[in-house]
Amino acid sequence: MKKLNTQEQALIEPIDSSEMLAQVQRWSAINSGTGNLEGLARQAEELAAAFDDLPGSLRFIDPAPVTAIDADGHEFEKPHGHHLVLNVRPEVSRRVLLTGHMDTVFPADHSFQDQRWLDEDTLNGPGVADMKGGIAVIIAALKAFETSEVAASLGYDVMINSDEETGSLASSDLIAELAQGNHAALTYEPSALPDGTLAHARGGSGNYSLIVTGRSAHAGRNPQDGRNAIVAAAALALSLKEMQSDAIAINPARIEGGSANNVVPDHAVLRFNIRPKTSDVASSFPNNLKALIESVSKEHDVAIKCHGGISRPPKPVDQRTAQLFNLVKDTAAGLGQDLGWRDTGGVCDGNNIAACGVPVVDTMGVRGGSIHSSDEFLIVSSLAERASLSALVLHRLAIGALV
Repeated sequence: MKKLNTQEQALIEPIDSSEMLAQVQRWSAINSGTGNLEGLARQAEELAAAFDDLPGSLRFIDPAPVTAIDADGHEFEKPHGHHLVLNVRPEVSRRVLLTGHMDTVFPADHSFQDQRWLDEDTLNGPGVADMKGGIAVIIAALKAFETSEVAASLGYDVMINSDEETGSLASSDLIAELAQGNHAALTYEPSALPDGTLAHARGGSGNYSLIVTGRSAHAGRNPQDGRNAIVAAAALALSLKEMQSDAIAINPARIEGGSANNVVPDHAVLRFNIRPKTSDVASSFPNNLKALIESVSKEHDVAIKCHGGISRPPKPVDQRTAQLFNLVKDTAAGLGQDLGWRDTGGVCDGNNIAACGVPVVDTMGVRGGSIHSSDEFLIVSSLAERASLSALVLHRLAIGALV
């Protein structure tokens, strides 16, 4: 364990938890569900004002085009909010990427919009942990780090995207562009457990829509002339579930389509999610899916189109990533924090960063829990705790602690 020296202790002393809490409460009051473009725009302006205290250049980035499939099987363009990027000291070769997201899973019409105190250290509210609290940690940590005598030796980029909760399809190219060549990355998802446990290795994730086109017919007069798209979609769903193994979870989630009970349905959409645990399994899945589509198409005499794919590659922990985890753990120990980690089936932007060959710890945000539910909570004392941890990790990265 490397104990804090006098310079490091002075670095974190000014971190103000009350200012951070005020930010979180103000931002939580803004609904910024991924589909609420007006709310996301308000949130982005608030964040731009908060990041304005830091050096560098701040800009809004247009979302990349993203398409989705509607219930009738038609492809349409899905709008997204702008992303926020701060570039600091771009001329410095040793660089770190810090990422967060401004969107939440709660749309504007969701019942969960308000905050309440569960006890003196626990705040319940939308996005307080995932991850408006995490963004407050980023800002406070960077403000503290900028007072370090070695800050000039480390450049960094901060990206706050608007679509992480739906897979970062409108920001994945931006993440890859910013990640290339970085020394390390930190992502500010909340801790894996309320005690501060970090997420370690992660599986991957992919979302798919299979659009089935059959042939309609009268269910009583000439059903033999029809080609039932719902039945074909059901066959796909059952076969996909049979493809599941210890190495890949497959979840057929919804079948849409059909019309009146006396009509053989000529269209259906099957939506499903996969969670491959390894890169090899993720790489082999498209060919397995193609073979399944060809088989069901032939057996049921229907046409099947595929939309979607793997948006989060699996994230193994290589040697350099293990070194970064150890650096974070050692730094936490100097603060009196005993940090551990565990593997998880959840995914985040850390998956995308790791796919670029950059070591990343992706649960540097606040301690809290029950995310993606109306019980979401933030442990308020973790705001300053985690900001101190990040400020010191950045300081140690600047002096070459990660070779």
